[in-house]
Amino acid sequence: MILVTGGAGFIGSNFVLQWLASQGEPVVNLDKLTYAGNLRNLEIVRGDARHVFVRGDIDDPELVAQLLRDHKPRAVLNFAAESHVDRSILGPAEFVRTNIHGTFNLLEAARAYWGKLAGEAQRTFRFLQVSTDEVYGSLGAKDAPFSETTAYAPNSPYAASKASADHMVRAYHHTYGLPTLITNCSNNYGPYQFPEKLIPLVILNALAGKAIPVYGDGQNVRDWLYVDDHCSGIRRVLEAGQPGEVYNIGGNCEKANIDVVQTLCATLNELRPAAKPYASLITHVKDRPGHDRRYAIDASKIRRELGWKHAQNFAGGIRSTVGWYLANADWTESVTSGEYQKWMSANYRERGAAA
Repeated sequence: MILVTGGAGFIGSNFVLQWLASQGEPVVNLDKLTYAGNLRNLEIVRGDARHVFVRGDIDDPELVAQLLRDHKPRAVLNFAAESHVDRSILGPAEFVRTNIHGTFNLLEAARAYWGKLAGEAQRTFRFLQVSTDEVYGSLGAKDAPFSETTAYAPNSPYAASKASADHMVRAYHHTYGLPTLITNCSNNYGPYQFPEKLIPLVILNALAGKAIPVYGDGQNVRDWLYVDDHCSGIRRVLEAGQPGEVYNIGGNCEKANIDVVQTLCATLNELRPAAKPYASLITHVKDRPGHDRRYAIDASKIRRELGWKHAQNFAGGIRSTVGWYLANADWTESVTSGEYQKWMSANYRERGAAA
C-alpha cells in the first residue's frame, strides 16, 4: 500500500492510473478536491478495491495521522500542491498554507509513523516530494540547464512555496533521518490538465474561437515533459532512488511558448479543421510580473544512476494530448465552470485580453 496526496489532480491522477495499471499495488488517495482536483480523472478505477479515495486536506494533522495508522503505507508520495504561478501572484496565502505548512504537516506525521516502524518496514519506507524546476529560478539563453546542485532562486510566490517545502523535506532527512526523496520536474502536459495551463488553454480557446493569449513576446522557454513520462520517472525514483537524494526529471525538449502555441494550432488545423487557421487567434498580451525567461532540465543523473529516460517525443505527445481533449469535451465542460470563468476573467482582463 502507498499513500498518494493530491491524487485527483493532473499529475497525481495520471500517476495513480499508471501505478494501478503497471504495479497493481493498492493506493490510498488523499485529495481536498479543490478547483483543480476532479474525481472524473479517476473514473476508470471507480469501484476498484485497490483504490481507496479519501477527501481531505494534507494540512489536517489528525486525518493524515489516522490514514497512516489505518493503512500502514510503505511510502508517502506528495503531489498535493497549489501550482499555478498566476494564481500565486494574485493570492499567495493559499500557496503558503498548502505547499509549505501542508508539507510540514505531512513530514511530521510521516516522521512519527516511520519512527514506530521496525526492521525492514522502517528501512524501506520512503517519503517522496514531487517538486518543480521553478525552484531553481530563471536561466539565460546560454546558461547550462538546471542540475540537482543548482542553487535555489525562486522568483514567484508559487516557486518560493515549493522551494520552502523542498528545504523542509531535505531538513527532515538530515536532521531526523527520515528517508526522503525529491523530484524536480519540467513543464508537464497531457490528459486531465486543468485548462488554466498553457497547452489545454490554447486547445480550448482555439476550439471556441476565442483569442489565444500569449504572454509578452512569447519567447519564454520551457522544457516540456509528457505526463506519463514524468510518472514513470517518479515510479523509478521510488523504486531505486537513494534516500536524501534529489532527481531532476525532464523531457530534453526546450521550446519557446510561441512555438508551442504554433504547434498546437497546426495540430488542431489537421485534426479539427476550421474556417480560418487557428493561429489567426493568437493574441500577445501583457506579460505577467517576474516571468522567468527560460527553464531547462539536466536529467543526466536519473538516466545515469537509475536508468530512466523519457519515452515520448514532443510531436507525439502534443498530438496525443490534442486528441484526448478533442475526444473528451464532456470532461472539459465539467471543469470550465463558473468559478473557472471568473478566474480567467480576473487574470486576463488586466493583461488586455478577453477571457
